[in-house]
Amino acid sequence: MLVDSHCHLDYYVEAEIEQVIARAREAGVGRMVTIGVRMSQAAKVKELAERFPDVWGTVGIHPHNAGEGPLPTAEEIAAAADHPRIVGIGESGLDYFYDKAPRDAQAENFRRHIRAARLAGLPLAIHARQADDDILAILREEREAGGPFDFLLHCFSSGRELAEKSVEMGGYVSFSGILTFPKSQDIRDVARDLPADRLLVETDAPYLAPVPFRGKRCEPAMVAHTAKVLAEVRGLDIRAIEDLTTSNFLRLFKKAA
Repeated sequence: MLVDSHCHLDYYVEAEIEQVIARAREAGVGRMVTIGVRMSQAAKVKELAERFPDVWGTVGIHPHNAGEGPLPTAEEIAAAADHPRIVGIGESGLDYFYDKAPRDAQAENFRRHIRAARLAGLPLAIHARQADDDILAILREEREAGGPFDFLLHCFSSGRELAEKSVEMGGYVSFSGILTFPKSQDIRDVARDLPADRLLVETDAPYLAPVPFRGKRCEPAMVAHTAKVLAEVRGLDIRAIEDLTTSNFLRLFKKAA
């Protein structure tokens, strides 16, 4: 079994969702986590997770959306996650590539999600783009101030230091279709070298379709192609990488076990 640890099922047209999930099942994807990007979207995430037994969800505010209005408190975010099908917090973090929200708002949003993850006892899905130093600084500061918390660097496309230092703090790292891109050798090198028990795979669907689907809409079924490349990078057969990444997912996302 494979797990797509990060996708956005509510981004598909409603009439397509059943077919998208059916194709994922046919491809051997046994679980999918559909991700929250706004608190107003939490109800839809929960509805999808309730409707499909192999779909779970998270709640949170994406860094792109951190400047849209008053931020919820950590307590409010944690309360929104108090649902049997919600297995994580986020996605939240920092994005300095698009800079769609003021950086101070992104940072405050990120900190509140870290605190919510600790309150809820759930892992935090972290979005990190061209903000490695600040991501690390906030992770360290929040850990020192409030204690450890579980987290996942989703759709990893950052520098080696962020991956390695995050793992030292107990974090996990998830690889998307970016791992398969011809120019992503640095990412494949990181995937090769990280501890085996910290690796996950995802699609970030409907974005970032892996090779050989570049330029097409991504779906959770395509996580199999990322897993195949991860297996090659690690020198394992595909069954071993399926077992490894699924085991890691269930250890991190305990409510989905």
